[in-house]
Amino acid sequence: MTHEEYMSLALEQARLAAQEEEVPVGCVIVKDDAIIATGRNHREQLQSTASHAEMEAIAIANQVLGSWRLDDCTLYVTLEPCPMCAGAILNARIPRVYYGARDEAFGACGGVFNLYMEAFPHTPALVGGILKEDCAKVLSDFFQNKRKKE
Repeated sequence: MTHEEYMSLALEQARLAAQEEEVPVGCVIVKDDAIIATGRNHREQLQSTASHAEMEAIAIANQVLGSWRLDDCTLYVTLEPCPMCAGAILNARIPRVYYGARDEAFGACGGVFNLYMEAFPHTPALVGGILKEDCAKVLSDFFQNKRKKE
């Protein structure tokens, strides 16, 4: 599959999150060209700060692989990771991260600052802008609909 196809699957997760009244962010983790984990935001449903799409997908990938190390995996997420998720990616040793839309408010991969530019061991290669228009649209549509309801 291509990077765009994997991001499309992450977008499916984001759309499911939107249907659940969650901020629509989706994530897919791939190893050896197979999807091993998916995640989407569940902060409202679980009332948990840490229930971001990346955190959920990382936890599932850890279970699937039986390891905290995800050093042979690639993570696709529809929105640039926040500091918490960027830190989890570092700690999981994920070597490649692809994201869609930039996050100018909380982004830790260039939107506000880039955590991966610091001298941490095992910093991932980072590529932004994969299907960025589609990723940004699902977010803007969600917030526009939310404002209409309020």
